[in-house]
Amino acid sequence: MIIIHNAKIFNGKKILEDNSILVEKNIIKEVGKKITSKHCKDYLDAKKNFLMPGLIDAHFHVNTPNYNFYESDRHPKSYIAAHAYNILVDTLNRGFTTIRDAGGGDQGIKMAIDQGIIDGPRFFYPGKALTQTGGHGDMRKKEFIESCACAYNGNITKVVDSSDEIRKHVREEFRKGANHIKIFLSGGVSTNLAPLEMAHFSDEEILTAVEEAERRNSYVMAHCHTDEGANRCVDLGIRSIEHGSLIKAKTAKRIKKNNVYVVPTLSAGELIAERAKDLGLEDETLQKVKEVNKLRNKAIEYCHKAGVKLGLGCDLHGREYLKTQCRELLLRSQVQKPIEVLKSATSINAEIVQMENKLGVIKENALADVIIIKGNPLNDLSIFMNSKENLLFLMKGGLIKKRLLN
Repeated sequence: MIIIHNAKIFNGKKILEDNSILVEKNIIKEVGKKITSKHCKDYLDAKKNFLMPGLIDAHFHVNTPNYNFYESDRHPKSYIAAHAYNILVDTLNRGFTTIRDAGGGDQGIKMAIDQGIIDGPRFFYPGKALTQTGGHGDMRKKEFIESCACAYNGNITKVVDSSDEIRKHVREEFRKGANHIKIFLSGGVSTNLAPLEMAHFSDEEILTAVEEAERRNSYVMAHCHTDEGANRCVDLGIRSIEHGSLIKAKTAKRIKKNNVYVVPTLSAGELIAERAKDLGLEDETLQKVKEVNKLRNKAIEYCHKAGVKLGLGCDLHGREYLKTQCRELLLRSQVQKPIEVLKSATSINAEIVQMENKLGVIKENALADVIIIKGNPLNDLSIFMNSKENLLFLMKGGLIKKRLLN
């Protein structure tokens, strides 16, 4: 049991007048003013610093060690797992107590986290992301000729064509414990495997994935940059639109009306625009990214104005580049007020991973994922970018992972 007092509390939705919380085992038992308990021997003075729920990243890649997707999707699983270990430990230490994987995350990673083999964030995963032949997730270069017409099946993505193949794969991923399903609905910017505007899958194929997810009380997240693709997502029952870089005002209103989430991923485009050569990416990719980057903030503006619930995700790859994970919050503050960005990174992302009122909030009976950050992020979200110094306290599930306060 621990009581944290003298804090400025953001509960995932608003600033509270309360200044204390009591944590017992893995649960927040009480939120109030000057809480005391004769049974508690551990009191922590927050010194009026900012206490809030642990951050949640709703578009994360744990199984890609770098930006050479053609190779990393084929690396030995043991090699991928070694990289994943470092990625997950670092991510928790930045204050992210929960992540939602966007392709490739599997039951082995979750087992290792749940059993304490990896000291990482809570982990929600889809298994392999689904792409059609020749789609954005089909990691075969155009000049690569295979000796057979076998469907591509990598570490992170799997090629499926036809409703029957999709149904079988989705059922298999759920059998293995997947929390959600990921599919590709448009081309991408990080590869030249498919044109950005190319529509992926037939309506029937997408509806099959949605139907099977709903059987499991789950949902489908869809990689989708284009406005046309976003409208298909709304029409076909997709719950979470990933990227949404080219969404227009009219579409944003439809997204809101149908209670669909959008998870922008600004860090990825920013990194590629800055370091395409270092990442080994082609000039064509760099040009495509620059064009998308010009429009992405406008898409966020349209969604925010329409009242769309915006999640937050970085979509970065590899331990080295994930060091800039917290920049996602700062980039979003170019479009939204800091408190709206913090809502995205906490309570809204908790809704997306189907853990509303359990994660992403500071309230009674919520899971005790708590961080204390030095200063006030409502004035300056850049303080998250130096988490080594500014993250003063970190708790995941009631277990203290970092404590620089007494």
